Parts: sequence; C-alpha cells; structure tokens
Amino acid sequence: MKNVFDNILGLIGNTPLVKLNEVTKDIPAKVYAKLESYNPGHSTKDRIALHIIEAAERKGLLKPGATIVETTSGNTGFSIAMVSIIKGYKCILSVSDKTKPEKIAYLKALGATVYVCPASVPADDPRSYYEVAKKIAAETPNSIYINQYFNELNIDAHYSSTGPEIWEQTEGKITHIFACTGTGGTLSGSAKFLKEQNPEIKVIGVDADGSILKTYHETGKINYSEIHSYQIEGLGKNLIPGALLFDKIDKFIRVNDEMSAYTTREIALKEAIMGGYTTGAVLQALRQYANSNPFKEDDLVVLIFPDHGSRYITKVYSDRWMEEQGFINNCFHNYEEVFKTEIIK
Repeated sequence: MKNVFDNILGLIGNTPLVKLNEVTKDIPAKVYAKLESYNPGHSTKDRIALHIIEAAERKGLLKPGATIVETTSGNTGFSIAMVSIIKGYKCILSVSDKTKPEKIAYLKALGATVYVCPASVPADDPRSYYEVAKKIAAETPNSIYINQYFNELNIDAHYSSTGPEIWEQTEGKITHIFACTGTGGTLSGSAKFLKEQNPEIKVIGVDADGSILKTYHETGKINYSEIHSYQIEGLGKNLIPGALLFDKIDKFIRVNDEMSAYTTREIALKEAIMGGYTTGAVLQALRQYANSNPFKEDDLVVLIFPDHGSRYITKVYSDRWMEEQGFINNCFHNYEEVFKTEIIK
C-alpha cells in the first residue's frame, strides 16, 4: 500500500516548497515558501514535539502515564498534545494571554490542560508562562518540561529534517533563507545544516518590533527599553533563547504588527495561501531586506511559512480585529476596499 501510515505522526515533515508569484513580482529572485502547515498539526512545531519526546523516551525520561509540560504560544502546545495522545501521555500547557481563544480551544480539544498567564510581566516573574510551566513540572510527579526555548533538541530537530529537506528540494541552489525567530530552533537548525553545505547562504532572522533579538545580535547587549507589547504571536522575545544560534544568522529584520497583518492577508488574497500572522511577517521581512539588499535573478530564496491561518480567524483575518488595532483606517496602501466586508441591511 502507498501513502499509508500507522498513525498521524508519520505525516510529520517532508513539507512542500511552493513558488510565490504575485506577492514577490517586484523581486527578481525566485522565491519559494516552505509550507509547514502541511504537517498534521498545521505547524513547524510538530517536528520538535516528536523529536524531543522520542529523545526523552530513548533516554528513559518518559515513563508510562507521564505528564509533558511546556510553555507555548499555541502551536508547540498543539503539537505536543497531538504527540501525547498517540503515545499515551498527559499534557499540561502554559500560554500567554496574547493567545487567542481559538488557539486555546484547539489545545483543549486535544485534551491539554491549559494555564493562561499574563504576557506583560518579565520572564522571571512567577506569573510568566515560563515560570508557571517550571513550577507545574517541578510539582507534578512523573513529568518532564520540554523547555523549547533552551532545549538543544529544538535545534537538532530542524538540523536533521527541515534543513536537509530544503537543501534537497532546491537541489542545493538556495541562496537565502528567511524565518521568524521565537525560540530560534527552526532557523538555527535549518541554518546550521545549510551553512555546512554552503557557507555563502544568507540566513535572515525575522524579529518583532518590541523584541530584543535584533539589537542583541548586533551589539551583544539587551536593550530593555525596546521591550513593549505587540500582537504577532510566536515571534520575537523579551529574553535570549538558548535555542537561537546567533552565529548562524547573518542579519535580523524587524517587522511591525501593522504591515505584517496586511501582508498576511495579501498572501491569502494573491497566492491563496492561508498562513498565520508570522507568514505575513516573514514576507514583510523579505520586502524590507530587498529595499537595501537587491536580489539577482539567479538567487533562490526560501521563506519558512510556519503555520496555518485557521488559528488566526478572529485575529489578523478579522475585519473587526483589524479595525480595533487601527490598521484598516491607517493603512496607506488603501487595503480598506480590498478587505472590507459588505453587509446587506
């Protein structure tokens, strides 16, 4: 039998590359999106969830009936909950209050216990989703804390899968890779593998306006004055993740909520790709990078689109949410007519 699997975990990885046409028509290079939404959990986080959990099993750290604990902006939690069901583990997740209700509903639908924590507190505050997860893991017998932000297996998962896939899919012709940086594992692991094949490949990390990663990469110092709240989930950080290999990244591009939101919706309208908020962020970063770093016709660029837009229907794809942020009224690209919903009374 062909294309038949023992369970859903067999579908993880080997995601397609799709050429972008309309949204990149002003860029001379060939630009491809790696659609991580084709993983069964609809995001790139499926890769690390399976990789880290199976590594823990091999080391004897997970016993039957164990509990897996993690911090998440939604996608990692969904992936861990999915793997936990197949492997017979319990799942407890802590999320920030930036996480939209539909994402929390996804997590609960897969049997996860969810703790919602304030996003506005420092990382070392006992109420932060990092500290809450640590406390739960410490107090729960027969449990492990995934700790994706500081787990080297986060990097290894992409070093052993995402990077080799991109190299093979592009037949080694890739010249640039762009990816959003949250934990840093996706870009770090992919970059580590690709740089070993060709050190000339440019690795571009995408950071959020309100995050500290770009400045830290450039100066080696944390500028706490840059920290402020923002809306893009799973992008940027107010701490330095141990899973982010800064030496593998050539440049960071910082994007803001508003332009990333427009670009997310533009991708859906022009390429029929329903991506998450970070999908728009990574394309927005490509455009900003191209303004000062012109591409050539023989360049081959890969953008990692990390998840699916279904988890953002009440956020970036919602006219009401866009208006609440002031995005529609302030959009100088005049997207108002494109995105406006006509209501017949």
